[in-house]
Amino acid sequence: MTFDIFLAFAAFCFVSSATPGPNNLMLMASGANFGVRRTLPHWLGIGTGFTVMVIVVGLGLMNVFEMFPIIYNILKILSVVFLIYLAWKIANAAPLGETGTVGKPMTFLQAVAFQWVNPKAWAMALTAITVYAPSQSVVAIMTTALIFGAINLPSCSIWMFIGRQIHHFLTDPLRMRIFNIVMSLLLLTSLYPLLFSAH
Repeated sequence: MTFDIFLAFAAFCFVSSATPGPNNLMLMASGANFGVRRTLPHWLGIGTGFTVMVIVVGLGLMNVFEMFPIIYNILKILSVVFLIYLAWKIANAAPLGETGTVGKPMTFLQAVAFQWVNPKAWAMALTAITVYAPSQSVVAIMTTALIFGAINLPSCSIWMFIGRQIHHFLTDPLRMRIFNIVMSLLLLTSLYPLLFSAH
């Protein structure tokens, strides 16, 4: 990877990692509801899971999709169902201070697993491999994955800290309820590219 390509790839990594998507929206909601410390496993799971995804995609998963398109369609359905479920959970999260069942932040392993049903993560991983690691050698794939992972983690953390900062505004249960509903609706809108993709 030449220096010019590296700069272009780094810019792609940052922009795609820092812009709104399921991971970032959920990090912001978790930061607001549970704080930064309890959200750290979720954040680390995103970085780890996505880096592994880039490696697996680069090592041949794309070829499997081309040979068996039904697998991609099944994955698409699972993604939609799971994101709807997560949106419902966020919308119905009990605001801090309310009695009853208190929600829990996503665990490390849950965040790792979530990358496989995250449409934005798939788009980012496929683009990274096809555009920036065209040789698809093991060295190129590993380099691409590690660079992406190194940029992805700090980029995603922005949303976690934004959520924590607006927590002070959300101490009122009604405002927290409205925030959670808005976040769930935004999460549902992130399904648009998946539902209307031509793949």
